[in-house]
Amino acid sequence: MTPPVLYLIACAAGPTQYIDTGVREAQDAGWDVCLILTPTAARWWQDRLGDLEELTRHPVRSQYKLPGQKDALPKADAMLVAPLSCTSLNKWGAGIADTLAIGLVSEGVHLGVRVVAVPYFNQAQAAQPAVARSIADLRAQGVTYLDGPDGYRSHPPKQGDPAEFPWRAALAAVEGAGGTS
Repeated sequence: MTPPVLYLIACAAGPTQYIDTGVREAQDAGWDVCLILTPTAARWWQDRLGDLEELTRHPVRSQYKLPGQKDALPKADAMLVAPLSCTSLNKWGAGIADTLAIGLVSEGVHLGVRVVAVPYFNQAQAAQPAVARSIADLRAQGVTYLDGPDGYRSHPPKQGDPAEFPWRAALAAVEGAGGTS
């Protein structure tokens, strides 16, 4: 029996430095993990993308494929956007799918794929009026957005701890939304 496929989609936010931890946690939970990075997040890992591909056993994607190219990844059973940056949250909420990362989840949630998002940004960014609107719009579409005590609480500027990102809570939410058991 093949394990279910999780698209782990990471934005350019602090915990992406530790995305390999998130991949390992998901694999330990029984997922076949495909990693998708925003273009900026991919730049952070550009010297170590091979390590991530070896870890996941899949190509790490950050760009849309060209017309006529076959999909490089298996079909997703669930998608976890973690960490979700403030910029990507607001683009996603506004329907702007200008990156593969946001395009996949924008479409996936409307194709019946389970989508969970866990933010990572500071309190000053969280105070922007667009943030609350974007969260409400995503939740209205069926996205499970984890913030507060069940996800991630915004931190004061320059005081976040990206190494302590709640990967287990994120994966538990995917499982609670109908993921692996």
